[in-house]
Amino acid sequence: MKPFVIAEIGINHNGDIVIAKKLIDVAKNAGCDAVKFQKRTLDIVYTKELLDSPRDSPWGKTQRDQKTGLEFGKKEYDIIDEYCKEKKIEWFASAWDVESQKFLQQFNLKFNKVASAMLTYLPILDVIAKEKKHTFISTGMSSFADIDRALEIFRKNQCPFTLLHCVSTYPSEDNECNLLVMKELRNRYKCDVGYSGHEKGILPSVLAVALGATVIERHITLDKKMYGSDQAASIDEPELQLMMQQIRAVPEILGNGMKTVSEKEKGIAKKLRFFE
Repeated sequence: MKPFVIAEIGINHNGDIVIAKKLIDVAKNAGCDAVKFQKRTLDIVYTKELLDSPRDSPWGKTQRDQKTGLEFGKKEYDIIDEYCKEKKIEWFASAWDVESQKFLQQFNLKFNKVASAMLTYLPILDVIAKEKKHTFISTGMSSFADIDRALEIFRKNQCPFTLLHCVSTYPSEDNECNLLVMKELRNRYKCDVGYSGHEKGILPSVLAVALGATVIERHITLDKKMYGSDQAASIDEPELQLMMQQIRAVPEILGNGMKTVSEKEKGIAKKLRFFE
């Protein structure tokens, strides 16, 4: 079974719809199954004190200027919706507040996403679960108790989901990835499990597939040196192409687990087993 691969664009578009389209193209050309964005209502997610605080960015001198510059509205998402339909690739977004989730409901999206930061915010989980769309749930920064509470809501509403093992460090070091947690999640919750990674390279994502991940999510970028807090924890186009090639090869390499002697091996045996 091929894993479902999500290219996380997030806010790496830097508020530019042209960059967003280029990232969609990168994902589609690499063979990804979907692209994902992030949606926030700034005055709900952040305090006025934080938004008014200083922060230099290409958009101004305050946190509000920076965060407003990174936020897409209906005009941009209408363009994204049309462009993804044209390119035949799914898109969806992780909402960081209830109003943003309601905003996304106007689009005929196939999937929902719970970001790690939202896993313990029960009001948004309730809204998402009631939509009954297949939901990818990231588990970074979360204990089993946190996950238990979240999944009670999804199971009560009979909303299908996939748990994504995730480590919320940006970028993650190899010794932080702890991929064997996927086995524990699968055994504890009796569900499909995937991996949402923030590491610099691609090896952990490929290994996750070998360990049974049914979903892989990775941040993508046009250039890791671009402005933005997520760019360094993203992979660029050549890395994404290589990751996809290796991920798609994993099932073939693993095989079916049955010990047999192939016709090719029998031919080699005739040459090497001279004593028979």
